[in-house]
Amino acid sequence: MTNRATSPTATAEVEQSPLVSPTSSRSVTETVNGSHRLVIQGYSLAKGIGVGKHIASDNFTVGGYQWAIYFYPDGKNPEDNSTYVSVFIALASEGTDVRALFELTLVDQSGKGKHKVHSHFDRSLESGPYSLKYRGSMWGYKRFFRRALLETSDYLKDDCLKINCTVGVVVSAIDCSRLHSIQVPESNIGAHFGMLLENMEGSDITFDVAGEKFHAHKLVLAARSPVFRSEFFDGMDEEKQEIVITNFDPKVFKALLHFIYRDTLSEDVESVGSTFSSVSSISETLIAKLLAAADRYGLERLKLMCESHLCKNISVNSVAKILALADQYHASELKAVCLRFAAENLAAVMRTDGFEYLKENCPSLQSELLKTVAGCDEDRSSGGKSRSVWAQLSDGDTSGRRVRQRT
Repeated sequence: MTNRATSPTATAEVEQSPLVSPTSSRSVTETVNGSHRLVIQGYSLAKGIGVGKHIASDNFTVGGYQWAIYFYPDGKNPEDNSTYVSVFIALASEGTDVRALFELTLVDQSGKGKHKVHSHFDRSLESGPYSLKYRGSMWGYKRFFRRALLETSDYLKDDCLKINCTVGVVVSAIDCSRLHSIQVPESNIGAHFGMLLENMEGSDITFDVAGEKFHAHKLVLAARSPVFRSEFFDGMDEEKQEIVITNFDPKVFKALLHFIYRDTLSEDVESVGSTFSSVSSISETLIAKLLAAADRYGLERLKLMCESHLCKNISVNSVAKILALADQYHASELKAVCLRFAAENLAAVMRTDGFEYLKENCPSLQSELLKTVAGCDEDRSSGGKSRSVWAQLSDGDTSGRRVRQRT
């Protein structure tokens, strides 16, 4: 999430003849801010990776540039003999003389709020913001924290560290819009159409879903779904006033209608879409069933919203089941993420019950997974630093991948 923090401004005015109105412009220098959290799960397994070797976060975007957090469990400086852990922020995209402010926070996980913070925000800098000259330039601390103290502190809990990073990219522009601006409210078309669904005014079609009745409007459904459009206006159902829907729970169909009218997920879906009670129940969750409904009725945006929720739950134990769902309901984006994650964590994934399910029920996915494994190893051979997936399989070592596992 990004926001803007305004810095010094300069105003220039041009005096003209009394018959001509004066003009003005304003040069605004400000920071575009964004934050990212790196969770290091399995800190004890990361130790011993070697001095100068790091664990990298996913790239994140702030101010039009890509950034990454580098954590060095054994330190970056050989002279320190692994006495300290090191943390740096790196410019991960092309850029020249990118000026920025930084903040690094090691999170206190005891709940006392005593975080360790290194910040350039909210204080004057003698030489101004820092300049990163080119891609790969870094700013940070070789001696971020003494390792012996870190391992007995409240910053390490359940073998897990959490590091927050905030980047403020400095930008300058001539701003005219703020001198004369008109605020436009957010679109409320979804709320208006949602009222149609709630009060049933003008409804001309009824759906019977497991005995529960839902009233709707053919034109709205046809405008949103190519399947409904075909059923109502290209087929034999144009005169029908009631349709029986099979193989759907009423709760799922209600969430489907909510999206069709409001273009958002219902609160029920949002509340259950974040976590799974167990891996075996993934296919029975409301978000998984809504993915099936979106596929059935050709609602591509709803599919992607469901894929996004499911993607947040990908782990070694769940990836095989989610991959099977993605394949069944033609969720291509989610399927690609699952294949890549499974390939990068193959040794661990192969030991899960989900992988056994995959072998028995989705044999075609095994060949796709092997192709993805080959692609991952090709990436590494062209310059990547991670160990080969085949090397992981040969000795059963997955510790490097566990460190980067999403939780």
